[in-house]
Amino acid sequence: MYFNIPTRIYSERDCVTKYGNEWTSAGSRALIVTGKSSAKNGALDDVKAALDAAGRTYCIFDETEENPSIEMVMKVRELGIREQVDFVVGIGGGSPMDAAKAIALMIAQKDKDADYLYQKGDDTALPVVEVPTTCGTGSEVTPYAILTIHAKRTKASLPHRIYPVYALVDGKYLMGASRSILVNTAVDALGHFIESYINTNATDFSRMMCEYGMGVWSSAKNVLIGAGVTAEECDRLLFASTLAGMAITHTGTSLPHGLSYYLTYEKGIPHGKAVGYFLPGYLAQAGPMLRRKVLNLIGFPDVQYFTSFMHKLIGRMDVDDALLDCAVKGIMTNEAKLKNVPYTVTEDVLYKICNTAR
Repeated sequence: MYFNIPTRIYSERDCVTKYGNEWTSAGSRALIVTGKSSAKNGALDDVKAALDAAGRTYCIFDETEENPSIEMVMKVRELGIREQVDFVVGIGGGSPMDAAKAIALMIAQKDKDADYLYQKGDDTALPVVEVPTTCGTGSEVTPYAILTIHAKRTKASLPHRIYPVYALVDGKYLMGASRSILVNTAVDALGHFIESYINTNATDFSRMMCEYGMGVWSSAKNVLIGAGVTAEECDRLLFASTLAGMAITHTGTSLPHGLSYYLTYEKGIPHGKAVGYFLPGYLAQAGPMLRRKVLNLIGFPDVQYFTSFMHKLIGRMDVDDALLDCAVKGIMTNEAKLKNVPYTVTEDVLYKICNTAR
């Protein structure tokens, strides 16, 4: 059995400032990577305050696009080189945090062009500090960075493994999030749990995190249907997301994530929502023991109840057959996703998974 999380994780209220003297020691000049609204919840102010208090300088890139592209990463790489930064701070959801890792890699690999992003090789990158402000990606504890590849009209994870040196997890940053962001990202976290648990790479350690984490997620799931969310519920949702990230670090994701990339690229469907469409079908195709275990952990009596909950939460999938055909054929050539599935995958199985979402 193998277990390794080299990221130092602080999960508590005000951890950005409380441990400011520690995480700011990652370098002397920071590049802060965030989105136009990703850090307008106090996270950016807290990060700047901690850097100022420690005497660290910084520059800010606050135009991270949703589903960051290779082109954007290379643009910000040049900013980082020009500003002579020596560490990167990602603030936001999966897009800024994944971008921060890719940018940190390419700043450290000054002699490499964009092709290097998807070439195996030296994983040396600048130190990365992550501050999540959504409750789904888990990128603050994973080595993964997923970018949009326009040439292939999809998204894909880098082959490089870039663990953040610090993850600063504070549920208060969720308090101002819209319901759609909470729902879509919480569904992404659930996808991480289910895809990690029903996975050929699963171990007792990874399933331990899934079993505990799915219980935490389930305890807060009903607030996703309602209108409001408390500070305690935000803490639970973000804690679950981090646990889910730790789980997929050891297993990777599988079919729902692979299928979702086509919907996100072609239709602009938010990542977590796109993943959620395929979760009931993925679960339905699993063996009965695994299926019953997962359903029990997330608090549903059977797949039908779970499917109804997901339809109520994110709606039914409304995409044309041509796009689903493209997704199915694409997944059938994606060895990285197929090898993670502990049951036989055929085109017929994939269409059954897709049709459950309609």
